Amino acid sequence: MQVNETLNEGLKRGYAITVTAAELEAKVNEKLAEAQPDVEMKGFRKGKVPMALLKKQFGQRVTGEAMQESIDGAMSEHFEKSGDRPAMQPEVKMTNEDWKEGDDVEVTMTYEALPEIPELDMGKVKLEKMVVKADDAAVEEALSNLAETAQDFKARKKGSKAKDGDQIVIDFVGKVDGEPFEGGAAEDYPLVLGSNSFIPGFEEQLVGVKDGEEKQVTVSFPDDYQAEHLKGKEATFDCTIKEVKEPVAAEINDELAKKFGSDDLAALKSQISERLEAEYAGASRAVMKRALLDALDEMVDFDLPPSLVEAEAGQIAHQLWHEENPEVQGHDHPEIETTDEHNKLANRRVRLGLLLAEIGQKAEIEVTDAEMTQAIMNQARQYPGQERQFFEFVQQNQQMQQQMRAPIFEDKVIDHIVEKADVTEKEITKEELQKAVEELENE
Repeated sequence: MQVNETLNEGLKRGYAITVTAAELEAKVNEKLAEAQPDVEMKGFRKGKVPMALLKKQFGQRVTGEAMQESIDGAMSEHFEKSGDRPAMQPEVKMTNEDWKEGDDVEVTMTYEALPEIPELDMGKVKLEKMVVKADDAAVEEALSNLAETAQDFKARKKGSKAKDGDQIVIDFVGKVDGEPFEGGAAEDYPLVLGSNSFIPGFEEQLVGVKDGEEKQVTVSFPDDYQAEHLKGKEATFDCTIKEVKEPVAAEINDELAKKFGSDDLAALKSQISERLEAEYAGASRAVMKRALLDALDEMVDFDLPPSLVEAEAGQIAHQLWHEENPEVQGHDHPEIETTDEHNKLANRRVRLGLLLAEIGQKAEIEVTDAEMTQAIMNQARQYPGQERQFFEFVQQNQQMQQQMRAPIFEDKVIDHIVEKADVTEKEITKEELQKAVEELENE
């Protein structure tokens, strides 16, 4: 077997591989000899079929397998000896397409090699870590927001008109074609106007009612209503308004704390403080991560495989086009051309991706099964009632697994670099952190 270099320009590589006819025939005979003991054929005992008959019966198929194995073996041996790592799947073509038995097999292999990544002195990376403490004002603001979500209702002055957001207590009887229908009646029902908890159009007709008033509401059931016999039907509801209440924020006390699962107000404040500082830490990390990537982009430079940059630029252009044209859901659209800006961003992403992958490999960083399971479970929660199906889908889809594994791996590599970097802490206000995050999002 011969492997001769035909191209070596930058990261582009080309090789001509020749598998001689004698080597191929020897491999075919070897494979047939291995299979012979298990072959049964009419007129012969098991394992006693003559080699010539085996070759006539199975030779063509076995030759194809032997040819593929020989080429694969030559490629593996080449990559092991050269140390090259192809950026993408090598392109392999058979050059003597008129090949017949007894001819040498001639193949060309071309690929782009991954570049040699320079060693990074992580101690020279200087970073600033923003630290925000949850002060009393922030905790009190969060408490007030919680109190609003846990709002109560108190009776309005007698004769007051119900407003959107008010709660009215009503008795009602629903009728279709003048006849009451099952499930269409209730007494002392507390309905918050604007909550959209009733049939479309129902709540709007009750804005402006007063306590003691009787009002008939006319609505039509939606065509997709769950009850088959009511789909699309017009219905009337005879309503008696018994009370009109206005929303009031819940009092900030131990009772409010218990509504949110805390023992008392002090415990709730402590939990809020911890949650706020966790949120601040997450935002601070996002800002520091961007600063780290910017620093790495400045510190490291090396040749990039053109195919990777081209593929990344195409993906960026495609994603941005869909963001600008959200009405187009599928991919039935004009060809999207990449711009210099797309290529510039693609160069950065590919360079940083290769660098982080190299650092992670050298540091033996891996994504554990437990981390993957947790990530899948977190994403599965976005599909209520279909969690199991989503879990099984991911388990059977290698590409999906890779998409979920990549950001976990990247974050672990980022943490590894930060541990070795020169990091200084700077205590700032919540507003300063918010401004830094907004600047990050606007870039």
